[in-house]
Amino acid sequence: MHLFARKDLEEAAALVYRHMSPTPQYVWPQISEMAGALVWIKHENHTPAGAFKVRGGITFMDWLRRSGRSAGGIVTATRGNHGQSQARAARAAGLGAKIVVPHGNSVEKNAAMRAFGGEVIEYGRDFDEARTEARRLAAETGLFLVPPFHEEIVRGVATYGLELFTAVPDLDAVYVPIGCGSGICGVIAAREALGLKTEVIGVVSTHAPAAKLSFEAGRLIETETALTFADGMAVRIPIEEAFAIYSKGTSRILAVTDDEVAEAMRLIYRATHNVAEGAGAASLAALLKEAAAMRGKKVGLILSGANVDAEVFQKVLGGETPPVATVSK
Repeated sequence: MHLFARKDLEEAAALVYRHMSPTPQYVWPQISEMAGALVWIKHENHTPAGAFKVRGGITFMDWLRRSGRSAGGIVTATRGNHGQSQARAARAAGLGAKIVVPHGNSVEKNAAMRAFGGEVIEYGRDFDEARTEARRLAAETGLFLVPPFHEEIVRGVATYGLELFTAVPDLDAVYVPIGCGSGICGVIAAREALGLKTEVIGVVSTHAPAAKLSFEAGRLIETETALTFADGMAVRIPIEEAFAIYSKGTSRILAVTDDEVAEAMRLIYRATHNVAEGAGAASLAALLKEAAAMRGKKVGLILSGANVDAEVFQKVLGGETPPVATVSK
């Protein structure tokens, strides 16, 4: 996938803004004090679907409609935020959407996908098995298979990077959670389009470290499991096209534990009264691990989404780290 010119991202932004307003980026003094740096938080928890992926759904569905490939509807796999974005965009385009999720997926993300018009199908023990079933369903039904990573998804997602870097062009570094990779690739694309030197740092879970292991080995490495309550990062198999971009555009990838993620969720809520899902708080968890190295710098954090089940968030606020339910084959 080629990266984009600034004009490409500005055109994507114009399309996205027909459906939503730009999200804010704020400096929260307590977060900055904790980190010892000037910290800008990009609030992708403020989109109409509660996460950054809604942007890519808008641009992807527009591309699908223009290309004449919609075939009456789509099928895709997700842990929730991608599925919400695609269901919402498909309904707006008058198309059906089958969304495959693993067993034990977030109850509230499933409910949101149904509310956006998606037919939710539970299959497999994790995202990667659900993805295999989505491929089978697409072949069986003739519906268009929406991949977790696509150039048009990244072009839409990159609009949040465009907003952040336009507002704060002199960031020293930005921390971005990695699941399938559209978020971090969007940040890299925006940085390159604007000709900036900001360091991009990826964040994964210690329980789902495939992107980090692959980055350090210089080749794709698959893990046996991805058992983290931060489901936006729960990926066992890196997406090759995304890896090709973030392996070159990222300076390093950090891994954070579920305990560190839960504590970051609590800190964000106490200091800003924003809800962050696990992946959304991972960027703060990573910054706090590197606080000594980042002292005095100007740093961006991507709060990628807020879609955490109430029961899970209640446990987090009560001081717990939520357990991860395992699903046997």
